[in-house]
Amino acid sequence: MTEIALTFASFDYDHTRALTDGRVKVASAEIRHVELHPVATFQRMLEKREFEIAEMALTCYLISLDRGASPFVALPVFPVRAFRHGAIFVRVGGPVNEPRDLIGKRVGEFLAYGGDAGTWAKGILADEYGVPHDSYSYAIGGIGMKSGPLSWMPNLAPPNIRVEHIGAQRTLDEMLEMGELDAVIGPHAPPSMMRREGKVRRLFENYEEVERGWFRKTRIFPIMHTLVMRRDVYEANRGLARALYDAFKEAKDIALQRYRDVGHIRFGIPWMTPHLDTVAELMGPDWWPYGAEANRPTLEAFARYHHQHGLSRRRIPIEEMFAPETLAV
Repeated sequence: MTEIALTFASFDYDHTRALTDGRVKVASAEIRHVELHPVATFQRMLEKREFEIAEMALTCYLISLDRGASPFVALPVFPVRAFRHGAIFVRVGGPVNEPRDLIGKRVGEFLAYGGDAGTWAKGILADEYGVPHDSYSYAIGGIGMKSGPLSWMPNLAPPNIRVEHIGAQRTLDEMLEMGELDAVIGPHAPPSMMRREGKVRRLFENYEEVERGWFRKTRIFPIMHTLVMRRDVYEANRGLARALYDAFKEAKDIALQRYRDVGHIRFGIPWMTPHLDTVAELMGPDWWPYGAEANRPTLEAFARYHHQHGLSRRRIPIEEMFAPETLAV
């Protein structure tokens, strides 16, 4: 059978490396990996459909489905996941000491209203702490690096949301330090916190403990990115979706096995073995599951938040998110 050549764009992840380095093969396909920062991948895929396969922000993919005739078809493969109680940063000595203090305040959000990290953090604040997403105003921009508005990620804030872009000459981090923002929500810590000067802290300083407790309660492990195929590639090769899913799952299983097998020798992180033990005890032996059904609570929560925040006109069901050939895996 003739192999088809496919370009796959993503960051370098341990759970995809066995596929990108050739240890895992895709039936009837040759994969060429292009390593890019996720933001660059999203832009090039959304603007130019440049790759046959790519990681994609879950929010961007749901927006494309909501608009109808999406140019992409997703597979239930999730390159990036992260708990997000730890994604909210406040000024030490500032007016925000607990979640409900955010009401009526000005909050910075990374790059766009409705990014994956922000959607999860805001949804959790509403569900768990009674802080609605529309109870504070938004300032959009880069956290540590200056960034103008994203042409490929239009502002989708509904009319009831007070939102403005800070422009390309400032950062959310410096505005938080100067007291012009009361909090910042983003996927990584601001530079002012990383400098350890005692000026910025996480809202939930015991965030790992809080996130573990939330997982015990909800069984939700937040998904940030999924994997998409261009629709024209999918339609021309209907057996490819399942073959890709199987290959990515095999690569992920290899990565998890590396952690289980003498992980304390392979990886330069102190106390790796007891950490893996506590993760497996809480989340099970496959703590990074692929598949739609295995991730139903997580996907349904994100779809609900996405709709509640005005990013999609309807709550998109899981059955519409992924290639039909992969729904039963």
